[in-house]
Amino acid sequence: MKNLLSSISTVIIANGRFPTHPLPLSCIESATYIVCSDGAANEFIEKGGKPDAIVGDCDSISNENRDLYSDIIHPNSDQETNDLTKSVQFCIERGKKDIVIVGGTGKREDHTLGNISLLADYISDVNIIMVTNWGIFTPINSTTKFNSYKGEKVSIFSIDKVQLTTENLKYPLMNRALNNWWEGSLNESLSDSFKIHTTGRTIIYQAYK
Repeated sequence: MKNLLSSISTVIIANGRFPTHPLPLSCIESATYIVCSDGAANEFIEKGGKPDAIVGDCDSISNENRDLYSDIIHPNSDQETNDLTKSVQFCIERGKKDIVIVGGTGKREDHTLGNISLLADYISDVNIIMVTNWGIFTPINSTTKFNSYKGEKVSIFSIDKVQLTTENLKYPLMNRALNNWWEGSLNESLSDSFKIHTTGRTIIYQAYK
């Protein structure tokens, strides 16, 4: 699996709680192209940031910023998708294939759950991860090896009901389908790497130390 943190190019700042942890903040600082999802632009600009694009239905961005940054605002009124998906689609249309999402969690829980689950819809088109103040969400749809460390907290969320098998996790899965999100949560790495065998959309969460 490609390590998106080794060479960060495109970052999407979603309209959740603005990052405070050093890792997502460093992602923003290292990015060569920054897209703000609608109202996320307000806090980013207030903190001195300069987005390359602002994407969404534009119902959350301030009137002042709408006027000041009108040349980089890309309105999308499609009510069948949320602002994060609109931002991802915008990046794909511009050939951005390696994407780090920050600010995707931390406010309304329905938005948080929606943003996390939507990661599974993006993996057929882009390499993508979500970096939060607490850990990293990575969507996969095939057997994948993860760099880790002994004791790392790991959770597995199965979007498609397929059989999963794990290697180097404290509570192993062997050809098991997960019926609920909680069933694959709160696991632990036993080594400097672990492997997930899957044929369906699956989201892996790795918590920081």
